[in-house]
Amino acid sequence: MSTTDRRGCALVTGASRGIGAATAKVLAADGWPVGVGYNSGAAEAEAVVKEIEAAGGRAVALGGDVADTAVLDAHFTALEERFGTVLVLVNNAGVRRDGLSPQIKDDDWAAVLETNLGAAFRATRRAIPPMLKARHGRIVNIASVVGLRANPGQANYAASKAGLVGMTKTVAAEVARRGVTVNAVAPGLIATDMTADLDGELLKVVPARRPGTPEEVAACVRFLASDEAGYVTGATLTVDGGMSA
Repeated sequence: MSTTDRRGCALVTGASRGIGAATAKVLAADGWPVGVGYNSGAAEAEAVVKEIEAAGGRAVALGGDVADTAVLDAHFTALEERFGTVLVLVNNAGVRRDGLSPQIKDDDWAAVLETNLGAAFRATRRAIPPMLKARHGRIVNIASVVGLRANPGQANYAASKAGLVGMTKTVAAEVARRGVTVNAVAPGLIATDMTADLDGELLKVVPARRPGTPEEVAACVRFLASDEAGYVTGATLTVDGGMSA
């Protein structure tokens, strides 16, 4: 992947562990100063920053709940003042509140939709004007194979991730003429803290018969954030071991 010579940086939400941490590291390796977003994992986020800096990169940990618009604005402002325009945005922050549809409470529905979809929209809305001015930008939304195929017990999560896919397509069409791409990556079963409690029976529907790794997802984000992916927009790339085949 080419290293950008533009004055700018990347923001990865939910980057203290798992897919977000792996993504922050590969973007930093490509020369992007990275904002490592986190909510509750302060120590883990600082560890990611230290690992990036030890490898010669630049990074800063940014704490707070991205469902709060003021927190998002503060993240962007801090990065703009320190590193320049946010030219790569990876909307990765996500939560699960699983249950069969009759059991999902209003609070659990709202929390999942606000974090997984609402925050991604607001971050995208904040990122686009400076990207349009720069005539360059990469937005990658971390969706899920659950947004493409049924998974009983996750109606709220599925709705949020399907919404991300729809939002990706629409925003991509709106900004394509100005050098800004918007894509989604839809992971399947990935070995992270977020999936540690999922039933091992889920592996039986994965043709690859193994969970994926955060690094395998991050490699796809890395490509979509690169100059080489300039003609790829509005796409959803599945990283699921064949689940959606």
